[in-house]
Amino acid sequence: MSTEQYDAVIVGAGFGGMGSAIQLNRLGYDRIAILDREDDLGGTWHVNRYPGLTVDVPSTTYSYRFEPNPYWSRLYAPGSELKTYAEHVADKYDLRRYMRFNTVVDGARWDDDAQEWLVSLSDGQTLHTQFLILATGYLCQPKKPDIPGIESFAGTVLHAQEWDHSYSLAGKRTAIIGTGSTGVQLIPKLAEDAAELTVYQRTPIWVMPKLDFGFGPRAQRLFAKVPATQRMLRVSSDLFMDIMVTLAMWRFRQFRPVNRIAAAIGRLHRFAAIRDRELRRKLTPSYDFGCKRPTLSNVYYRTFNKPHVHLETAGIDRIEADGIVGADGTKRVIDTLVLATGFDVWESNLPAIEVIGREGRDLGKWWRENRFQAYEGMTVPLFPNMLSQASPYAWVGMSWFDTVEYQMRHMERLFGEMQRTGARTFEVTEEANARFLDRMLTLLDDSVFLLGNCANSRSYWFNSSGEAPLFRPTTVRQAVKEQQHFPLSDYALA
Repeated sequence: MSTEQYDAVIVGAGFGGMGSAIQLNRLGYDRIAILDREDDLGGTWHVNRYPGLTVDVPSTTYSYRFEPNPYWSRLYAPGSELKTYAEHVADKYDLRRYMRFNTVVDGARWDDDAQEWLVSLSDGQTLHTQFLILATGYLCQPKKPDIPGIESFAGTVLHAQEWDHSYSLAGKRTAIIGTGSTGVQLIPKLAEDAAELTVYQRTPIWVMPKLDFGFGPRAQRLFAKVPATQRMLRVSSDLFMDIMVTLAMWRFRQFRPVNRIAAAIGRLHRFAAIRDRELRRKLTPSYDFGCKRPTLSNVYYRTFNKPHVHLETAGIDRIEADGIVGADGTKRVIDTLVLATGFDVWESNLPAIEVIGREGRDLGKWWRENRFQAYEGMTVPLFPNMLSQASPYAWVGMSWFDTVEYQMRHMERLFGEMQRTGARTFEVTEEANARFLDRMLTLLDDSVFLLGNCANSRSYWFNSSGEAPLFRPTTVRQAVKEQQHFPLSDYALA
């Protein structure tokens, strides 16, 4: 058994984990371990490498404010550039020295006598740490479809999160299951190579036009030489994203027309691309805009006009060795099956590992029995010295970086107070946690989640109880501002 002692153990080497490590360094902590089960850093931008992968938030907004990247090739950069950006951040801030890859964390338990966390690894090691930071993200557990006969398929199966670039789809009869954000990016690329492509859609997605453009060498040199020019562009993209999310989703009661305008844009986009009325009907969502994560594409709808691309919406009855049998009895013979079925946010995630706090409280069990809740989207009563980034009511805006950076501000103030007072532990009080939860629930009363028609959305934003506790229903600016003003008395320091 290891007796390695750390200031902080961070589970996850994506942008969240790296942001936490950067903030810890700024606060003077250096004994840090960043653990990740993958073989390299980057989180979802390391795991996802499928054709057509891009960000669906402007790259200027989808990056750290303190570390702008002047070298994005486009406003919506391809996934490979996010991986490169992650490597740049790790190198510039010297984070690789903390990272341990191919390391699976089984769980963590608070030792009340030693006042520390014991982090158990799958190889039998136990790490001792003052602070535990869960940075596993919301989208870290791929969801495999539970379809009868799927294991009997004799052809090639490609998972979006485990893409095999050595496999060629040329001349192949291909089917893809899933039309979420990943599917919308993949389907046009698959259609370029496959001899036949059948798309199995369970729930249509709101697809909006994509205002995208490239940044040539001249623009990149300008951004690098005069950073203020890129900051101006970022202010515009930040403001647009924040206003749209706030008005269309969180202020649905007061600004319902904004939501309707967004939906009208989506309908017009669909109408302009598809003239076949029946096909257009099948691709039309039956739920309000904002109930499920929308996406952007200028080529997705047009792909269905191609004669070798087929849309199936009747559902799947079973999968056989040589094809898929639909609920209507129709069978499609295929060579290749592509799975773009997303991630399991609720059953095997939140938290992604077993976490046991004071008094034996099991975090996952407690959340499921007492509602999902976390003070400022980060801390939980009876879990001292623990921060969880992908937590209930943490996700603000549409860019994950907005969440990471407001949480870094929270860390700065909380850890700074600990250092000022000489405290070794922090723990949010039950009263503060309850107060924050009540405020989040009150704000959600005005949201599209409660007032809109979301019944048919099948959105991962909702848990099995029909609640939507992932998002912090405020503006990004408000979330950031609150980190400077939350009462320090909300924490018990010792």
